[in-house]
Amino acid sequence: VQLKESGGGSVQSGGSLRLSCAASKYAYNHYCMGWFRQAPGKEREGVAIRDSDGSTTYADSVKGRFTISRDDATTTLYLEMNNLEPEDSAMYYCAASDEFGVGYRSPLRPDKYNYWGQGTQVTVSS
Repeated sequence: VQLKESGGGSVQSGGSLRLSCAASKYAYNHYCMGWFRQAPGKEREGVAIRDSDGSTTYADSVKGRFTISRDDATTTLYLEMNNLEPEDSAMYYCAASDEFGVGYRSPLRPDKYNYWGQGTQVTVSS
């Protein structure tokens, strides 16, 4: 399984970014996939998940601001981030899980995901 993120960068508070994750076709079609983030000194946390059946789950902190989507033609997962806040600054990771049912049991738990990209940095300044 290959996952490669891109699209991170530095923006001011209130700005927007779109992250991309190019995924292996099999993982894209069959696994639960999502976005996680980790800030310095903090634990990794789930941000947005999209299961293979199309269901989505968002962390409370990003609801209404972030949107997870995908492009079937390119097997790419996206995270559209709007109205960014300094608290959103972190390394963002794309991840995939082959565990059955993770999308509805524990979608935001990082330990349920066994495939990870290398990460892309997002920095939001006030």
